[in-house]
Amino acid sequence: MRGLRGSLAGLTAGFALAATAATAGDIAGFRSIGFSGNGKIYAFEEYGVQDGSGFPYSNIYVLDAEKDTFLPGTPIRVRIDDEQAGLRAARAEAAKKAAPLIEDNALSDEPGQVVAFNPVTEVDSDPHRIRYLPFPSDPPFGKPYTLALEEYALPSPPACKDIVEEVRGFRLRLTERDGAAATDLIHEDDHLPANRNCATGYRLAGVVTNTPSSAPPVHIALVLVLSFGFEGRDGRWIAVPVHP
Repeated sequence: MRGLRGSLAGLTAGFALAATAATAGDIAGFRSIGFSGNGKIYAFEEYGVQDGSGFPYSNIYVLDAEKDTFLPGTPIRVRIDDEQAGLRAARAEAAKKAAPLIEDNALSDEPGQVVAFNPVTEVDSDPHRIRYLPFPSDPPFGKPYTLALEEYALPSPPACKDIVEEVRGFRLRLTERDGAAATDLIHEDDHLPANRNCATGYRLAGVVTNTPSSAPPVHIALVLVLSFGFEGRDGRWIAVPVHP
């Protein structure tokens, strides 16, 4: 009888977990691809399965880290409109389309370092602040940097007015540089870009750093955009260049 009760408890827990997952939003996975040798270009991939449709997707972003703009022909977006298709197929197709850009800029040769990561599953971390060291070493080398994100309401685009009560933008500041207080404004929204859909929140989700041998260092702040989704809030990634 005890075994039966244990089996039923496990089965019930499994159903509860499945139900929770089925009603959750689509938080995209993240993969850092790398930098060009001079640190001026950075690429990353986000991927997942859309909530609602069940379609697999992969988006590859190639960013000019000096101008904070995408390279021509990017982002590369692949979605397979078949819920039976595997995620691997979508990612392979996106990788194939991005291969010339990745190879021409030797992005795989300079992967950089993910020096901080703050996913939505991290329960006790601050979603709007990250303090990190720019180099991985033990014992630690160098002094810390701190990034702080602030959310605020923005005028709602017509497409969002009947979907969410309020859309939000963000302001990003560097508040500590190499151990010293700083007040550098890195980014500030004055409107909601169309590619963020109906964004209702943000998470300062990580930092990738790169220190080229013949160019100034660059830090990439990873911001997770949380927007209205079919089964919960969806999460998509933004890379914001920081020049410390």
